[in-house]
Amino acid sequence: MLADEKMDNEDNDTGKVYLKRELGLTSAVSVIAGTMIGSGIFMSPQFVLYYIGSPGASLCIWAACGLLAMLGSLSYAELGTVIKESGGDYIYILRNVGSLPAFLFAYTSVIVMRPASIAVISLSFAEYVVAAFFPDCPSPEVAIKCTAAACVLVLGIINCLNVRLAMSVMVLFTAAKLLVLAAIIVGGIVLLAQGNTQVLQNGFENTAVGFGPVGVAFYQGLWSYDGWSNLNFITEELKNPEVNLPRAVIIAIPLVTCFYVLANVSYFAAMTPQELLASDAVAVSWGWKVLGTWTWIITLGVALSTFGAANGSLFCGGRMCFVAAREGHLPDALSMIHVKRLTPSPALIFTCFIAIILIIPGDFSSIVTYFSFIAWIFYGLTISGLIYMKIKKPDIPRPYKVPIIIPVIVLIAAVYLVLAPVIDTPRMEYLYVALFFLSGVIVYIPVIHYKWSPGWFHSITLHLRLLLQVAPADKHD
Repeated sequence: MLADEKMDNEDNDTGKVYLKRELGLTSAVSVIAGTMIGSGIFMSPQFVLYYIGSPGASLCIWAACGLLAMLGSLSYAELGTVIKESGGDYIYILRNVGSLPAFLFAYTSVIVMRPASIAVISLSFAEYVVAAFFPDCPSPEVAIKCTAAACVLVLGIINCLNVRLAMSVMVLFTAAKLLVLAAIIVGGIVLLAQGNTQVLQNGFENTAVGFGPVGVAFYQGLWSYDGWSNLNFITEELKNPEVNLPRAVIIAIPLVTCFYVLANVSYFAAMTPQELLASDAVAVSWGWKVLGTWTWIITLGVALSTFGAANGSLFCGGRMCFVAAREGHLPDALSMIHVKRLTPSPALIFTCFIAIILIIPGDFSSIVTYFSFIAWIFYGLTISGLIYMKIKKPDIPRPYKVPIIIPVIVLIAAVYLVLAPVIDTPRMEYLYVALFFLSGVIVYIPVIHYKWSPGWFHSITLHLRLLLQVAPADKHD
């Protein structure tokens, strides 16, 4: 059967193999919702409240973040139905803006942003799992890091083995985390029905206004919405992408936004703003207030949520690494797929390797935050490419399209989100991140522009190809 699958996906002339189109609408919705819902909504809503100052304004920020994610996703859906290639931002920047900006995105994302995101989510998973074995004392740091590394290894094996297995994990864990959020929402409805509406009265009192506070509050909320563009990284594996890509966006983003806003309403129904700000894990504090000894349900929910989010981040991150290598911006070995399993195993293994290395120091969550402002630079570049296509190439066939005002709004928001945190709280860390970003230019000139490659590199690629049983991948027609 595996041999038949290989023949179905192999080019008879070149001997190259293809990624299979195995993902339907359910899987597509799960990719978006499953990667968006991680630990953020359970652990860190207090940061939005901290910067914006009031519960009412906090709820507005959460709703506005969902609206921005929706507008961005709709814009990306048009890009995905015109440029039907995997790779997300990377491939859109490459096709519309140029080789150097695309390389800088791949360089930053593959080396730091994607593996660091996987590492952070895995550490969150490990903290909740290990805490169950140390109820009366702090969890040993070594145990947390080993558990996080084991999480990454297990996910790497799952994703290398089979696409359908990885998607089954995604669908199952997405359903589980939505059930936990539903339990929190129902608990909030009960509290409101019992008259616990004090916090929502005068809900906009002490609201912070100004360019900086609003921008930073958006920044914190959007961290929990991160993943809204992940489906575009796997377009070549999506069945009927012209239909399923926009459909999945229209289903998943409003669903997640409603769950996020209602979960925050529930938090405010159970806790005062002061209690919420003092909490390290808001959902657990809510659990002790509302569920008592049944709080373990919330703890289990956070563990399931983070595991599922890490799986989605690895699945999509591996594809981005794979596509960048296929376009010549990363080593050739990373552009190959397993000849039988048809998974981009070298790119997945490399992403897992970097993530595990980043788990070792552990104290780098602030780095991820600082790199997030660069992510919005790339969002802006991608959206600029869409606006350029709409103006300069209006006759390109578009199975799905959005009014030009939508990408314009997203572009304005991206510029605002890049400038707001830097202006509000300028720090040296932003300079360090910018220097790392620009160091990619130094790598690009000899390696990509002049195509410098050491002689032994080809030999290593050949040995890895034999060891991992992989072959060069081609694109779908």
